[in-house]
Amino acid sequence: MKAFDPNYKLLDEMYQDDYYPAFLVNKVKDELQKVIDLLESGETDTDAVQETLDEAVCGINDLQEEFDENDSEIETVARECIAATVAYILEWFGIPIDTEEAIRERDW
Repeated sequence: MKAFDPNYKLLDEMYQDDYYPAFLVNKVKDELQKVIDLLESGETDTDAVQETLDEAVCGINDLQEEFDENDSEIETVARECIAATVAYILEWFGIPIDTEEAIRERDW
């Protein structure tokens, strides 16, 4: 079992931008943490990993209204930041899932 990179700051670009309320970025991070937790447990089956990714992305989809209510949205910067974070997580753990496939359930 491998631990996630302790030096990598999840969603750092979103945290650095005041356009994204930190409490909402924390919620996005919580969804991605579920994927990290699964991978840290030693799971390598791509179907199981993709299922957890799908659940996490759907959880992020569900946050869109809350972002809107706080004068924010999951737009270009956020999309790219989330995708880059997912790509880094998959690469760190050596999971051969393409980033676009990994976030296939997104509606942002």
